[in-house]
This record gives sequence, C-alpha cells and structure tokens, in this order.
Amino acid sequence: MAGEGFTTCLWFDGQAEEAARFYVSVFEKSAIGRITRSTEAGPGPAGSVVVVDFTANGQRFIALNGGPQFAFNEAVSFQIHCADQAEVDHYWTRLTEDGGEPGPCGWLKDKYGVSWQVVPDALTDMISDPDTARAARTTRAMLAMGKLDIAALKRAYAGE
Repeated sequence: MAGEGFTTCLWFDGQAEEAARFYVSVFEKSAIGRITRSTEAGPGPAGSVVVVDFTANGQRFIALNGGPQFAFNEAVSFQIHCADQAEVDHYWTRLTEDGGEPGPCGWLKDKYGVSWQVVPDALTDMISDPDTARAARTTRAMLAMGKLDIAALKRAYAGE
C-alpha cells in the first residue's frame, strides 16, 4: 500500500494559513510545510492560499480554504494528552485565547471553532479503575469541571 498514516484535513473559510500558523505556535514538534496558492485557473484569486500543509504535535494536517459551506462542530474533536497540570494549563490557555470558548469536562473550542479535549494522562486510569467507587468519584469531579484540575481529580479518586 502506498503512503502511511492519515492526514487530517481542516476546512476553513479564508483562515487556513492563519490557523496553521496558530497551531504551529501552540504545539511542539510542529512546522509549516508546503503552501499551495491559486493560479489564474482558480479556484480563488491568483496567489490566494488554497492549502497549507502543516504538522502539529507530530501529526500531519492540511488546512484548506474551502469556503463558508461547512463549519466545525463537536462531532469531531482532538484529544491532547497531557503529562501534568502545566501542560493542561498551557493548552487550555492557548486554545481558548482570542475568542476560544471553554467548555465542560476538559473540552473547549478554539477561535476557529475546532473542538479539543485537554486530558491529563492520569484521568483515563482513574475513571477506568476496577474500583467503581473510585471511578465514580473521579467521574463526578470531572463532570463538574471546565478545565481539568489534576490535584482535585486525584483528591476525588482518593475519597478526600
């Protein structure tokens, strides 16, 4: 089979380059790749950006200036796995800045409408613990939060 892995295509209405540069500034292991521009044949004005290839957090993306026909919604989101509270705070702050919207349970929308889940690595172990009382306490705590607070989740898990 040709190729390897997946590339996620994100559809924008004129902000493809701006969005790609924003995501590259937020995540490590990120870079802008090829920028494809319209020719006199179209699809837009000659010289305008059509596609931006970029890598964010080691993942391949394409930002496409496709027009206003489609908008992002919560049916698709990206999970950011965070080792500690500093990472949770960094991604939450950066992705909600300039018009992003905080949501419940670690979810947010960035200023382009893309949905993200900012998830501490420890959370998955806590909510899937075979001790259902621990898992339930942790889940109740998570459901009451916007940005996830690892220390508070650990206290709930411990029954404190």
